[in-house]
Amino acid sequence: MDFAFTEEQEMLRKIARDFLATECPKDTVRKMIKDEKGHTTELWNKIAELGWPGLIIPEQFGGIGGSFLDAVALVEELGRACLPGPFHSSLMGTLAVMRLGSARQQQELLPKIASGKLILTSAFSEPGTGYELDHLECQASAEGNEYVISGTKLFVENAHVADLMLCAARTKHDGRQEGIDLFLVESGAKGVIRQPIETIAGDKQYQVAFQGVRVPEGNRLGETHTGKDNIRKLVELATVLKCAEMLGGAQQVMDMTVTYVKERVQFDHPIGSLQAIQHHCANMMIDLEGMRYVTYLAAWKAGDNQPFAKEAAVAKAWSGQAYKRICDLAHQCHGAIGFCEDHDLPLYSRRAKTYEFALGDSRFQRRFVAKEIGL
Repeated sequence: MDFAFTEEQEMLRKIARDFLATECPKDTVRKMIKDEKGHTTELWNKIAELGWPGLIIPEQFGGIGGSFLDAVALVEELGRACLPGPFHSSLMGTLAVMRLGSARQQQELLPKIASGKLILTSAFSEPGTGYELDHLECQASAEGNEYVISGTKLFVENAHVADLMLCAARTKHDGRQEGIDLFLVESGAKGVIRQPIETIAGDKQYQVAFQGVRVPEGNRLGETHTGKDNIRKLVELATVLKCAEMLGGAQQVMDMTVTYVKERVQFDHPIGSLQAIQHHCANMMIDLEGMRYVTYLAAWKAGDNQPFAKEAAVAKAWSGQAYKRICDLAHQCHGAIGFCEDHDLPLYSRRAKTYEFALGDSRFQRRFVAKEIGL
């Protein structure tokens, strides 16, 4: 097991860091939080020119043909920069089309995704049930060559700019045999109602109501009634990517804190010379290295086609709380300046709080880990 980046991955990380430092400074991030759209078309087009939307898409469909581990390495850099926009939310849809799409669906959709002309998002979580698929309530009823979808989804990221939403819906009730399917739903379809949800991080989350939305049978992904296991695998992959995003943010918080305590002088000494500050920074590093190990262990197993569900849950359970702890200690080291709106630190600490609950909080992950170890 070798966690070292390849030469290509190191190059990808450097290009990403240099590009984002120039094209996505923190002032831009702050503006996009207040912007209704949440990102600029100009920045998205430049990202598309770099080929990032098609990073993991095979070359035959216009992509780069990179690996899942390549995507994890890139997403870590995007988390470091607090990149706004639909890249992260569209990535799960890309994985879904690649893994489950028919030859026709892949031929039609993947080239558009790779070029940045088609943006996707996922609609899985529901009120009162979250990601507990056994309690999924959204219904899809077959009517001729169509399905009629009715139900409500929560925390559909970037639903206002996505062209297609990956919607999970129940298609069968037969005692214990409950079928779930995945559908690609056009965001502008009749009966789709989007309502923004305000979050502490300022990211663009939506409640989406599907009120008798008609979807062609050809928009179903995968075999009929097999969506449950497919959704779980997609959520696990997305969880690893979210951990990578948190890792990048935590690393940047660590870096800015160490720099600050070396430069901030109080009573003729840098505050970094104080034992209490040193212990804070040491604890931050311990949490950070734990995040790095569990995240890349899960990423390596996922990329190597090994079972990784337990590792993904462990990574999210640890990272979700470790990122928040790192930000809390960073605020203590920075003092009052770290709470100012024009300081970069609140951008990360607010995301840390939001990401703690994304794709299942630590309690949700611990329940899953307990089942995995036979309890």
